[in-house]
Amino acid sequence: MRISDLLRLLLLAAIWGASFLFMRILAPVLGALWTTEIRVALAFCALTAFLYLTRRTLALRANGRHYLVIGLFNSALPFPLFAYAALTLPAGYSAIMNATTPLWGALLAVLALKERLTLRKIGGLLLGIGGVALLVRLGPAHMNMQSALAIAACLLAALSYAIAGIYSRKKSGAIAAPLMATGSQGAAALLLLPLALCQPVTTSVTPLVVAVALALALLCTALAYLLFFRLIADVGATRALTVTFLIPLFALLWGTLFLHEAITPSMLAGCALVVLAMWLVLFQRKAP
Repeated sequence: MRISDLLRLLLLAAIWGASFLFMRILAPVLGALWTTEIRVALAFCALTAFLYLTRRTLALRANGRHYLVIGLFNSALPFPLFAYAALTLPAGYSAIMNATTPLWGALLAVLALKERLTLRKIGGLLLGIGGVALLVRLGPAHMNMQSALAIAACLLAALSYAIAGIYSRKKSGAIAAPLMATGSQGAAALLLLPLALCQPVTTSVTPLVVAVALALALLCTALAYLLFFRLIADVGATRALTVTFLIPLFALLWGTLFLHEAITPSMLAGCALVVLAMWLVLFQRKAP
């Protein structure tokens, strides 16, 4: 893996880690559905402007169905599922379920892309999940039918991300990353709009909410998905999806810097496991 690819992966994790801070501000004001709808719709507008400036077109006739598939599995389906799970589960449990995305991606890559699933890669993926478990410091959760449904929703969301990653990898040779990012966000906005209209916003919108919404859309969605789809094309779906291991690490880092949250020994141990997992998955041994 090239150093430039690793730097882009770290940048993507840092951006998506910051998105948790932004969503903490927006979701109580706008609700989960409108937070998601505004996020993907504004990102689509920004990415469309980027395509116009670079003189590219979406080629909807040729690629429209691919945008719908990626938009559904990468945004429209997993975002509401995690929002539903958040009503029942502590955030740590959702982070653990999200960290299974690379594992799902590796299994799907074997079936769809004929990639090799080595013991080294499996060990790295499992270590990454363990590291995230230490990082997020799981809280208590009473296991009942509602909790089981919430866990199932998280796993389905993680599987959805993996499907989007594999599908994007298969189409990355024919569809450039900017087109894939723009088209998928537009499709997600269309798919989510009917649901968002059923959830009216009852509180006032302040300048802070507007500023945070713009940051979430432009930085954590438009720019982030340009990086993500480019990474999938360059390093493969399994490696690109390991960003989910790093997101909790950066979310905790931003929480420490801006919210003055404490760093515990379990968090440091989790960081070490995540770094080891990334090394095992990203950097394969060269054949002699």
